[in-house]
Amino acid sequence: MKDSIYTIPLSEMFEPKDGCPICRLRNMLEERCLEYIMGAAMMEPDIRIQTNEAGFCHAHFERMLKAKNRLSLALMLESRLAYVAENMLTVQPEKGGLFRKKTPDAERQTPSCFVCNEVERVMERMLHTLLHTWEKEESFRQLYGEQPLICLEHCQRLTALAPAVMGKKAAPFVTETQRITRQYLEELQKDVTHFCRMYDYRNKGKDWGNSRDAIERSIAFLTTRKPREEK
Repeated sequence: MKDSIYTIPLSEMFEPKDGCPICRLRNMLEERCLEYIMGAAMMEPDIRIQTNEAGFCHAHFERMLKAKNRLSLALMLESRLAYVAENMLTVQPEKGGLFRKKTPDAERQTPSCFVCNEVERVMERMLHTLLHTWEKEESFRQLYGEQPLICLEHCQRLTALAPAVMGKKAAPFVTETQRITRQYLEELQKDVTHFCRMYDYRNKGKDWGNSRDAIERSIAFLTTRKPREEK
């Protein structure tokens, strides 16, 4: 797949200072991947082979449905279903009641997703770039330190990856990353507690402060995904 579609400057992800920049990066990569495969790439044989083999997860099927390009999605489903029929229902009975799996795909039990695989591949590379940039550029270190939030999952991922990429120089990065996450977590805890207290009849009419969306922000912090808005 053409990596040029994933060219996203780090500054573009960090300058807004709104939410977790790593979540924003992941979301942008997903958008670009989905736009690409739902567009002209849908008819590229090498892309169709990959999407046929990997398929898509439920979350990304939903995103493709929302793109309102039902013909593109139907064409991909047509070839994906043909692939499934040919390669993933091939368990054959043998004598003695045992079963023989004819192809490697027939052994696969866990679901896969072309978009998830692509995003993860590019994310890994871009996180390496982030760490190298933080190490070399003072201006980026300052921008990084000004972030209001790095969600729990991405904090853990960055702090686990840093020693492998930066070696002994990882300690300041890990400290700064955990500072950002812990500071936000402490504020979040206060907001959730305040939200709960506002349901006490004795607090009726009092100021909710920043707690009204504390549930949604907590879910996003813990899962990297904002909950869907009710229609």
